[in-house]
Amino acid sequence: MSSKSILSLEYFPPRDIAAQERLVRSAKRLAALNPAYVSVTFGAGGSTRTGTLDTVQMLRNLGTDVAPHLSCIGATRADLHAILDNYRNRGIRRLVTLRGDLPSGMGGDTGDLHHASELVHFVREHYGDAFHIEVAAYPEMHPQAESAERDLGYFVDKVRAGANGAITQYFFNPDAYFDFVDRVRAHGVDIPITPGIMPVTNYTQLARFSAMCGAEIPRWVRLRLQDFGDDKASIRAFGVDMVTALASRLLEQGAPGVHFYTLNNADAVVQICDNLGLGS
Repeated sequence: MSSKSILSLEYFPPRDIAAQERLVRSAKRLAALNPAYVSVTFGAGGSTRTGTLDTVQMLRNLGTDVAPHLSCIGATRADLHAILDNYRNRGIRRLVTLRGDLPSGMGGDTGDLHHASELVHFVREHYGDAFHIEVAAYPEMHPQAESAERDLGYFVDKVRAGANGAITQYFFNPDAYFDFVDRVRAHGVDIPITPGIMPVTNYTQLARFSAMCGAEIPRWVRLRLQDFGDDKASIRAFGVDMVTALASRLLEQGAPGVHFYTLNNADAVVQICDNLGLGS
């Protein structure tokens, strides 16, 4: 694989002091891999706005380039200006822009912008090239999309609005990624599309996440994981081997890099990157 393969990581804001301490330990270990940048999630409807900013600052203090997630759902234009002005004033130059999800109880208050493409356009209109913008991509189709073609159209709209790159939802079928890239290229889109990678360490958690986001767990993987039962060591070893093979194929066949959804844990990511020769 190319020595120029880009490594990036995702974290989420911790909910309590113990979780914060775990995140700091993990982030310090993963910083040694020299990621190009790390991203920090933004809760539904902006529910972790303060936590996102605090986490961004902590990671920047470790010397890491940070891309906070920014969601438009539930936000007014004034809210978005305030967030973006704050980021720009702090020297943050990367964003991951998303439509986002409504938190329970918000009802019909969806904010002033309703699509990620509108948010990308908003940032470009008011901030020019102050931010490098990543957007989301869904090789296996967004779970709320009407059709694969409509889903692809929404992605193309985001790129034409001014996105610099894209990060995919995680997947376990590399053919889905390559098919998506081919279809995107046929529409004249040439931005880097980085595959999102989910380390496999907990089957129950993985099944829950996958049901929510529409990621397909291949039958053979599901059955192997079920066979392990509560044997965490075997699940982890199998997961590291499987994800290493997945990432290796993606990189060898042209993916620009990999973006790990760390879940604020370092162990599996460190081992997979060591297997791949990334970050060393």
